[in-house]
Amino acid sequence: MEDYITTYSKISMTPLKPKEEQIDIRDIAHALSLLARANGHFPEFYSVAQHCIHCCEEACARGYSARVCLACLLHDGAEAYMADVTRPVKKHMDFYCRAEEACLAVIYRKYLDRALDEEEEKLVREIDDTLLYHEFYHYMGVRLGEEKSPLLGGQIFETVPFARAEALYLEKFEYWRRRL
Repeated sequence: MEDYITTYSKISMTPLKPKEEQIDIRDIAHALSLLARANGHFPEFYSVAQHCIHCCEEACARGYSARVCLACLLHDGAEAYMADVTRPVKKHMDFYCRAEEACLAVIYRKYLDRALDEEEEKLVREIDDTLLYHEFYHYMGVRLGEEKSPLLGGQIFETVPFARAEALYLEKFEYWRRRL
């Protein structure tokens, strides 16, 4: 028997051997809405779903393509199946990083029809890093690394009930998916 998790929608999902039919956007939205950003160290709850929504809004505000906007929403989708690991730890976990990349590739293939190209990956990473910088500055008063450009998306960093973050994530998904 393969190792699997049972998702919110009752799918038996094999995180280390993901298949498109095991991926459900409702599972991603639900799980990410319950995962705390910064490993729970912010002074109030701020979910990975909210982070992804803000990344998507930033991509839109910058005028990026629908693919990049949707990729920004989905970029932490593998965490719904594998959990979040902080960057200082993750960079030393080669196996985890490869497994996470493989899971994310299946998510992108299912919802974006193909993997991101190099330029799209660069844009998503840039937005992810920019949001990380602003989230830490807002919540912790800490400037991580080099100063990042101001946010254009009008993001408001605040606690949002998980059910609202889940619903908003799904709304954004449907909106951008229709525009592909």
